[in-house]
Amino acid sequence: SCFGAKAPVASDQIVNVTLSELHTFKNHPFHVNDDKEMEELAESIREHGVLIPGIVRPRAEGGYELIAGHRRKHGSELAGRTEMPVIVREYTDDEATIMMVDSNIQRESILPSEKAKAYALKYEALKHQGKKSGKSTLDQVGEVAGENAKKVQRYLWLSRLSDQLLQMVDEKRLGTFHRGVDLSFLSKKSQQIVADAIEKK
Repeated sequence: SCFGAKAPVASDQIVNVTLSELHTFKNHPFHVNDDKEMEELAESIREHGVLIPGIVRPRAEGGYELIAGHRRKHGSELAGRTEMPVIVREYTDDEATIMMVDSNIQRESILPSEKAKAYALKYEALKHQGKKSGKSTLDQVGEVAGENAKKVQRYLWLSRLSDQLLQMVDEKRLGTFHRGVDLSFLSKKSQQIVADAIEKK
């Protein structure tokens, strides 16, 4: 059954929502790939359904915004399902962003570009919240993935790279991760010049 955004839903109640009602999280930094893992996920969903519900929040314009469960939604589509179980929660933008990043960041196969963009989103959300926890914001960003402030800062610098250079970091075409960080201090125009030079080679 499909529940509209206005339907009263008890906290943490699991409901089945039509897949077309589930919308991608704004600026979602993680790729949903049609790879071997996705094939296995789709096969599992075909056989057993979605075992762990996604997490969503109602959208003002109707339907729901996916916070956790983008891969499960795609796997459900591939499996020929029309619905998916989700937990509906009323999150603020910042809470939703932090939850979205934390629910994805521990996956094994995360590209540097994905982590860089995700950490940048979480860093901004934590700064907006302004909650004091005794830890630096950088430490809080990397806490779930077990990364310290220094490592997080490098990823934040990396997030300033152009998409073209970020893709080169993902493809290991710049040599080392640190070379990508160094290039992030260049202006956008200089980054373009560097990217063009690498493409020419």
